[in-house]
Amino acid sequence: MQLFYNPNITESTTQFTFEKEESKHIVKVLRKNIGDTLHITNGSGWLFTAEVSIPNINKCVVTVISKTKQAARSYQVHLAVAPTKMNDRYEWFLEKATEIGIDSITPIICDHSERKIIKPERFEKILQSAMKQSLSYYMPKLNEAIAFKDFIIEELSGDLFIAHCEETDRKSLKHQIKPKQDITILIGPEGDFSTKEIELALKNKFIPVTLGETRLRTETAAIVACHSVAFTNE
Repeated sequence: MQLFYNPNITESTTQFTFEKEESKHIVKVLRKNIGDTLHITNGSGWLFTAEVSIPNINKCVVTVISKTKQAARSYQVHLAVAPTKMNDRYEWFLEKATEIGIDSITPIICDHSERKIIKPERFEKILQSAMKQSLSYYMPKLNEAIAFKDFIIEELSGDLFIAHCEETDRKSLKHQIKPKQDITILIGPEGDFSTKEIELALKNKFIPVTLGETRLRTETAAIVACHSVAFTNE
């Protein structure tokens, strides 16, 4: 099944018009014609089955014939991950985390961050593509980039963890995860969190954890954390 994404379609929509770029893809590339079926999600859990009514390459019109709601997870996964020096590594993390299962992502700017500016438009496209590829009907929320010191004092639900590499008292993340429990995990930049940041996190009730015996890249650590949560909740 090929999945289309558009946040503007709602459960009350009966007829929908695609914008020019998507219309061209549907009509010219996929060669869809009157009566052909399309599957669309709005990223909020809904799957709409629609039939092509007007196969126009500029404004393709479809009629919704059925809709179903995918049950949401009983817990929320939030990863706050420092942007990597190379953008493609962060994009890889976004893609794989979406496939595994994640609800929200926050890029955090840390003391040791080499990259402090991100391109949210590009990241949003990565998330959309991964959501469609994995046939998920929930679009992960990409939050605005924020300084670590500001993020750490926000109100966050569920269990809070910070994964770092300092040789201090840390617990194994896999032994700390509770099934069906909201979770926020902090993953630092290539140079790890600074000692000051770790201390600040602990003061704000974050539990220090390790992700294993080897030192992991930022994007690898984020995927290990994401998968650990998914595996625990299977």
